[in-house]
Amino acid sequence: MPSGEAAIPHSPATLKLDGYLPYRLSVASNAVSRLIARAYEDRFGLTIPQWRLIAVLAEDGPLTQHAIGSRTVMDKVTVSRATQGLVKRSLVQRAPHDVDGRSHRLALSKAGARLYKEVAPVALEYEARLLQEFEPAAVAGLKQLLLHLERIAAELAAGDGAAASAP
Repeated sequence: MPSGEAAIPHSPATLKLDGYLPYRLSVASNAVSRLIARAYEDRFGLTIPQWRLIAVLAEDGPLTQHAIGSRTVMDKVTVSRATQGLVKRSLVQRAPHDVDGRSHRLALSKAGARLYKEVAPVALEYEARLLQEFEPAAVAGLKQLLLHLERIAAELAAGDGAAASAP
């Protein structure tokens, strides 16, 4: 060990990164995202945020950028950049919001809807290939577990926000 560095003694409470669930989730998510991002980028010229935005609009119809950010858990800047790129390519149309004059409603253009119909089967094929070694019940259980973790994380984040703002 180089001089000046201290070893941290291991105990049952010591963090081991490779066994730390948030780390494992992040590494798995990044690996899957990188794999799929290459396909979206190479074949369709889309970034992951752009694809998420297109998919949400295809599923939910016209939405505000704020609603898209909430639905996809993407920050405001990421949603804005994805929107700009898609509007520039005429895949998404921007229209004034009927109620909120500061906001816009985003909708897929006809070209955006056609692109969605091309990309969606590719996305489903990647998902099938990633999950092919798992039993359907295990996949369903994993999806339920992830939804449960998301809900708990949101609850903890809401609690942390309240604690952080308390005197």
